[in-house]
Amino acid sequence: MSGSLSGSPGIFWVYVLENERGRFYVGQTDDLDRRVANHNESAPSNGKYTLKHGPWKLVWSEPHATRASAMQRERAIKRMKSARWIRDQLLHR
Repeated sequence: MSGSLSGSPGIFWVYVLENERGRFYVGQTDDLDRRVANHNESAPSNGKYTLKHGPWKLVWSEPHATRASAMQRERAIKRMKSARWIRDQLLHR
């Protein structure tokens, strides 16, 4: 999962958060720890979806060398539009 590299320069992360109801949020960032903390803050500027449906727990992350690569992977996961696909393919549940 995140590990100590989450804020390392030059590393970008694709991540999946899960809430208590089993809903997922997929995103990408260059600072995983900070981004997960932001999703769990109550400030409206952090996004309506994550504010409304939190709290969130990091359940999966994947490092990428470039932001372009991370964004491409994020889009690919979001295109699946399936919580079942995330559980089966990424979380192996």
